[in-house]
Amino acid sequence: MIEARHLRVLRAVASTGSFSAAGRELGCTQPAVSQQMKALETSVGTPLLVRTGREMRLTQAGEALVRHAAGIIAGLTAAEEEVAAIAGLRAGRVRLVSFPSGSSTLVPTALAALRAAHPGTRVFLEEAEPPKSVELLREGDCDVALAFRYEDASGAEEWDDLVVRPLLTDRLVALVPEGHRLAHAESVAIGELAREPWIAGCPRCRGQLVEVCEGAGFTPRIDFATDDYPAVVGLVGAGLGVAVLPQLAVESVRPRGVRTVTLEPAVRREIVALTLPDLAQVPAVTATLDELAGAGSRQSAAR
Repeated sequence: MIEARHLRVLRAVASTGSFSAAGRELGCTQPAVSQQMKALETSVGTPLLVRTGREMRLTQAGEALVRHAAGIIAGLTAAEEEVAAIAGLRAGRVRLVSFPSGSSTLVPTALAALRAAHPGTRVFLEEAEPPKSVELLREGDCDVALAFRYEDASGAEEWDDLVVRPLLTDRLVALVPEGHRLAHAESVAIGELAREPWIAGCPRCRGQLVEVCEGAGFTPRIDFATDDYPAVVGLVGAGLGVAVLPQLAVESVRPRGVRTVTLEPAVRREIVALTLPDLAQVPAVTATLDELAGAGSRQSAAR
């Protein structure tokens, strides 16, 4: 019989490379980790780890078990949460991963509504950009992931194996300094900014910027690149260049010294909340998805 606690220990050892590091991650002692690994190897009847120097290496059987562990743990979590709800336990735990501009706009509204409706539900929030956030979900390290993908983008990520809850369609806007020649334009074609110095955002947004610019017949001269949206806005406000950011990212900061101009033709990204099919049956996860969808609707209506 394979126990879930043993699988969690195996995943920790596989990700950290040692019993002691796994113990620190799990909040237990190195001997306790060693004992649980021995119990798991006894259960499956074959070695799962081989010591190489100071680190542990997975055997072929260990690799197979780790590969299946995320789905097994997610299924067990779903079962535990559903049974608890049926038994009348008015409590739940949701691990939410969001990208930064979602964390400062959609997430606060959603979590405030969730707490008001379900005060016993606890939400743990971490930040990660897609595709990392989606990887965390598939690996069983979170329950809900906020993610986005650009319309018509090459190499768009597939989510066919996940439950997808659409939240918002987010449009890219151009940012120029207040004194810029296009600061009062109603809209701007990205080709009109071809000769400008550029400030680029997160790696995924940076890739989308280059792709859109090259589609308009030029390669942007990127003078500054930063993952921090307030820094992008600050650099534009200081007159150091222009930028293109998702509207949600602009709404997450207080733009000073900049003007936002509608970009034509429109470039949009789809913002969604993702979860695993098993987890979609968990009441706390369902409630979180519902409140995120509500926050997306309110954000759209306010524009």
